[in-house]
Amino acid sequence: EVAEQIRTAPELDADTIRLGKDHGFSDAQFAELRGVSEAEVRGVRHGLGIRPVYKTVDTCAGEFPALTPYHYSSYDSETEVTPSERTKVVIIGSGPNRIGQGVEFDYSCVHASFALSDAGFETVMVNCNPETVSTDYDTSDRLYFEPLTLEDVLEVLHAEAQSGTILGVVCQLGGQTPLGLAKGIEAAGYTVLGTSPEAIDLAEERELFSRLLDEAGLVAPRNGTAIDVDGAVAVAEEIGYPVLVRPSFVLGGRGMEIVYDTPALRDYFVRTAGEVIIEEGKPLLVDRFLDDAIEIDVDALYDGTELYIGGVMEHLEEAGIHSGDSSCTLPPVSLGRTDIDRVREATLAIAEGVGVRGLLNVQFAISAGVLY
Repeated sequence: EVAEQIRTAPELDADTIRLGKDHGFSDAQFAELRGVSEAEVRGVRHGLGIRPVYKTVDTCAGEFPALTPYHYSSYDSETEVTPSERTKVVIIGSGPNRIGQGVEFDYSCVHASFALSDAGFETVMVNCNPETVSTDYDTSDRLYFEPLTLEDVLEVLHAEAQSGTILGVVCQLGGQTPLGLAKGIEAAGYTVLGTSPEAIDLAEERELFSRLLDEAGLVAPRNGTAIDVDGAVAVAEEIGYPVLVRPSFVLGGRGMEIVYDTPALRDYFVRTAGEVIIEEGKPLLVDRFLDDAIEIDVDALYDGTELYIGGVMEHLEEAGIHSGDSSCTLPPVSLGRTDIDRVREATLAIAEGVGVRGLLNVQFAISAGVLY
């Protein structure tokens, strides 16, 4: 009923927006109902002065005054949160645990909060998963328990910017979810700390990244992209089966499969319809799968000058088994000094080429003596 009122209203006025917000409609849902963009809805809403306020969770059940800095948004009239005058850093958490986005990202966010506190900054955590350590009220100076959407994160940033200075926003520690928000956060005028949104796009955009590897003299398996099943079949037949297929802009193994022939590739499109988004700007990535290769995982840190490699891990299973399902050894057992030096040089070239400022993970494979 409310959705129909929003859809058929003569204009998007204050009463219509407040009605929708009182019933939990997001800007994206308004946009879909009205046939406009989410940014247009947000612009109208802000122009009318309609923004959420923030309430504090009463952990004392009303028995004592609650001092816990644990907040949530509401389209009520009165806010219960007063941002401080201190210089602050906002950390975007990882959200729900799922394939490609596990507890290690929450661990990183928590330790970032501790390190920033030790450095004298006020820490503000935005996350929505009650199972995580980052959503403990004493992990950060202030916790906003909010959905990790651009709308909700921008509203938190706006509220915090009313007092004190936001030094920047940390997006790179929470996995794919905050990485996907980085460009919108920067476009709204906030500083994204660490690796820039442009560098993130370079790492995720297949053609640009392939060009970077070519310029650095690094070898990659033959690959291509496609936006439909016929295009994918053409690419696969050109580079040769088996191929590894996966959507763009994902971390981990979500939507990823090894395909051995054309019928299996066509079946992949049928089975993943509705689950995997493949479209212009988000093509399917098709790579030649390397049989009998040794897979290597490298975790490193780069500040623009110095590269620090935390570990070079050798997978025990063959290449293609997802890292989360694979056992590995640290240090590697079958790699010689020359192999490790090659891995280090390639990692440095990728970090420099992409423009990494912070953490990076690179997965290599060695097949027939060639480092891919």
